[in-house]
Amino acid sequence: MTSTFDVAILGAGSAGYACALRAAQLGLSVALVDDSPLGGTCLHRGCIPTKAWLQAAKVRRTVAKAGSFGIGAELTGVDAKGVRDYADATVAGLHRGLSSLIASRGITVITERGSLVPDDGRGPGIETGAIVHRAKAVVLATGAAPITLGLPVDGHRIITSEEALRLEDLPSRAVVLGGGVIGVEFASMWADLGVEVTLVEATDRLLPAEEPGHSRILTKELSRRGVTVLLGSTVTAAEAREDGVAVTIGDEEVSADLLLVAVGRRPVTEGLRLEAAGVSVSAGGHVAVDANLQTAARGVYAAGDLVAGPQLAHRGYAHGLHIAERVAQLRGRPSNATELPRDSDIARVTYCSPQLASVGLTAQQAGPDAEVVDYHLTGNGRAQILKGAGGRESGVVRLIRRPGGEIVGVHLIGDDVSELISEGALLVGWQAAPEDLSSIVHPHPSLSEAIAEANWALAGRPLHMHR
Repeated sequence: MTSTFDVAILGAGSAGYACALRAAQLGLSVALVDDSPLGGTCLHRGCIPTKAWLQAAKVRRTVAKAGSFGIGAELTGVDAKGVRDYADATVAGLHRGLSSLIASRGITVITERGSLVPDDGRGPGIETGAIVHRAKAVVLATGAAPITLGLPVDGHRIITSEEALRLEDLPSRAVVLGGGVIGVEFASMWADLGVEVTLVEATDRLLPAEEPGHSRILTKELSRRGVTVLLGSTVTAAEAREDGVAVTIGDEEVSADLLLVAVGRRPVTEGLRLEAAGVSVSAGGHVAVDANLQTAARGVYAAGDLVAGPQLAHRGYAHGLHIAERVAQLRGRPSNATELPRDSDIARVTYCSPQLASVGLTAQQAGPDAEVVDYHLTGNGRAQILKGAGGRESGVVRLIRRPGGEIVGVHLIGDDVSELISEGALLVGWQAAPEDLSSIVHPHPSLSEAIAEANWALAGRPLHMHR
């Protein structure tokens, strides 16, 4: 049996559902195939529940320092199940909204596991059971799954981030393996919730993609909050026991209640029969695509975490939208098809405490002649208000420009700086020069003034800086 659509999408996560919504908006008939709930990893097992847990950790940290604001508060403990229920309620509300939106656009949702079938002259397709859903274009958007490094993950003592989000009781002691975004966020969150954390990273710094100076600040801040940070270290073995887990770090055995394996995620391509359909897959599992995200198989595209590059939900959105516009254009429908955003122009955020956010090139990537300005948040009124009386402010805003030219990098560390990075993305994406921003008035007191201050310094007219 065969059904026919303009677009058939395998995977209902960020890339898949964004593509479905935009394609339907452009008048295309759309099938969205996934055997898991709409929203995928980001909504159900990643971005949203993790950030809800991080918000709960922030509330606890705020209550703990309430006295510095002149407020009396008593910190009595953490109800982990209550935090999980709060995160689940947030996810459920967003899922209801997304499901309603998908239904309102007339998208056919097929809640089954699918695999790719090659073009037989009627277009490529997605097979679910005995039915093949043919389409003029098929979009692969099956996302990624945790890497375990061969460690004996059992979901109880040795876990991934997905099991960590389902905990009803917090561990007293935990080892977190991996100093990337996932590992750092969980280490920061658990420390703020009262867990004794050891964070293990194989390289010489946390968050290797970020500015080295910002990584050093983060390491100092985590250490100050009680996290034991072990850089240049590896976990060589782990054994789950009845009362916890024994983790071998180098030559030393460390006992903990849990080991969280958070060393990254790999593309999900197993069982999709990609090679048989003419789709090239790298040794690392990434799907090879051209500048428009089209694979070697005619009419087959790939998006999001399947494509090598930063694993970001909003990158998935951008991919999905681009493919929808591209397919609509090829089908003769009016669209706003534009070039795919460069990965370096897509902002990234790590929601630990302090937060890190960045877009564009690092100082090293920009080259030795790049002009670099650091504005320290000790001079920002809003940052001082957020810290409370006696609080220590270590945040920094870094702007990078080509010699006499445009801004090519914006790098931030500090409380709540994630809310600033969209302005940074505009500056980098629009290739703005500091002089272009100099006349834009930023409200006072706000964290955004820090970008204005750094920009004034780059333009040769610093105000609240000694230069």
